[in-house]
Amino acid sequence: MKRWGIAITLVYAAIVIVLLMPAAILLSGEATSVSGFFGNLKGLYSAWIVWLIVLILIGSEAVLLFFSVDTSWKRLKPRAHIWITCAIASFLTALLVFLVFMSAGLAVKLRAADYVFDTEAGMLGLLAALWLLWAVVFFLYLRKASELVNRVLTWLLRGSVLELLIVVPSHVIVRRRGDCCAPAVTSLGIVTGIAIMLLSFGPGILLLYKKRLDAYKARAEEEQVRAS
Repeated sequence: MKRWGIAITLVYAAIVIVLLMPAAILLSGEATSVSGFFGNLKGLYSAWIVWLIVLILIGSEAVLLFFSVDTSWKRLKPRAHIWITCAIASFLTALLVFLVFMSAGLAVKLRAADYVFDTEAGMLGLLAALWLLWAVVFFLYLRKASELVNRVLTWLLRGSVLELLIVVPSHVIVRRRGDCCAPAVTSLGIVTGIAIMLLSFGPGILLLYKKRLDAYKARAEEEQVRAS
């Protein structure tokens, strides 16, 4: 199962890096030519904050996958796993909320959104505050849960769908209005929502696959007991 976890993580990394990052450039509408597209793509690949988000997404996928494999057949609730799962779920949820705030704020020309987007300190400060807030929420929600990964995946899937329902109309508004930098933010929101939605599918599929294998094993043991 761990080999499948590695394979799914590598496929997810390829989708995010090779497909979704160029898709953000195409959605923003800033590349009007082939040379312009590759120039903007080069700038995107050289931005450290973009790679930070990408590495966190890929790392979150890997951690959730391996926690699904290692703990799905146990009824234990290790405290370390709870904290790590809460940290991952809270950051991804905070990222979704952050992009909703930015996209909706730019769509309605909210001045606070301009200030946050124009300063790295503002972006990181708001993201950190949302991370802390959601970490408390997830810890209170998951501390008595028996199936941590299942509940986290449900939250992330619903949250990514809700984020897309807000960000996509915001993207249409700023594109039609002809704003300068706003489409870049909303396009980042779209591809991030898709990335987190895809992230929630990987561990879920592996978890269902392992449960099916466990069911086959249990059935074989029951038949062996009956035969003896």
